[in-house]
Amino acid sequence: MVVLNRIYTKTGDKGETALGTGERVSKADQRIRAYGTVDETNAVLGVTRLHTGEASLAKLDAMLGRIQNDLFDVGADLCVPDTGEPLGYEPLRVISSQVDRIEAEIDTLNADLAPLRSFVLPGGHAAAAHLHVCRTVSRRAEREMVALKDAGGQVGEPALLYMNRLSDFFFVASRYVNAQGSGDILWVPGKNR
Repeated sequence: MVVLNRIYTKTGDKGETALGTGERVSKADQRIRAYGTVDETNAVLGVTRLHTGEASLAKLDAMLGRIQNDLFDVGADLCVPDTGEPLGYEPLRVISSQVDRIEAEIDTLNADLAPLRSFVLPGGHAAAAHLHVCRTVSRRAEREMVALKDAGGQVGEPALLYMNRLSDFFFVASRYVNAQGSGDILWVPGKNR
């Protein structure tokens, strides 16, 4: 259970913060960069949802709400690295069914999309443009997680898979918002030469 009685604690004033295990690390630590970028993904998704309130986007907005909750799960997973040591509690971990659900939602949104014959430029409906921002930020979060793993840090495989699928979800969702792909703005190679 999360209890936030005081917002400022002054414990980070010297550039350190605590992981969920209580271990103190630099705020520039790769693990902090990873879950900080996951948090950033959630924030830009919140802004995106300001544009998905119309009735025609209700199904997508519900999906985005679930994703926002899942992103907190990813952050919690990253915040408590699995060191193999007992913690005295069961840490929250992303599980494969969350990955399965997002894959199914990608398939649902993609089912009626027009085939793609070019790269898509971010734009069209405001929600679609914002979903492209979500896509790029989530891709950066995934890169931060991979960098953490490459540096020898523990990263749960389902959490990494989830973030990989998430950028795909945002891409397909942007096309879904743009009139099932017919409103996409397509890249024309060399158009302005």
